[in-house]
Amino acid sequence: MHRRSILWGTLSAIGAAFAASRATAATEAPPQKLKVVYHLDDLDKVNFVIGNIQNHLDGVGGRDNVTIALVVHGRALKAFHSAAANPDLAKRVGQFTRSGIELAACRNTMKSQNIGLKDLLPGFVAAERGGVVRLAELQSQGYLYLRP
Repeated sequence: MHRRSILWGTLSAIGAAFAASRATAATEAPPQKLKVVYHLDDLDKVNFVIGNIQNHLDGVGGRDNVTIALVVHGRALKAFHSAAANPDLAKRVGQFTRSGIELAACRNTMKSQNIGLKDLLPGFVAAERGGVVRLAELQSQGYLYLRP
């Protein structure tokens, strides 16, 4: 009986040492680059969401540390019409485009507003199957969903 106790004690110690080494290795691994998608459909929240995206970029040290997408549909898309866009918003959208942020406009909303990509601020791509479908696609690719 004494040999069994020694054997089980030894096996338990080896298991604990292995688990501790795995925990240390896991904490030493470099952090994964986060992928985040922002959902915007409220015209009243356009500046707030654009500010959140900028704060997000600033908070993580820039685009090398995060991948961001913005999906716009509904009334919020009106803010991005190039003919009526606020100059500050146009400037920020340009900066986001240069930073590699995906700016997706819902094709269904574009159709209902009778506009094309040429009518939006430069940098937008069409979410061909719709904004909500694009949101789901990005989430299935591991993007974290944010709807400020």
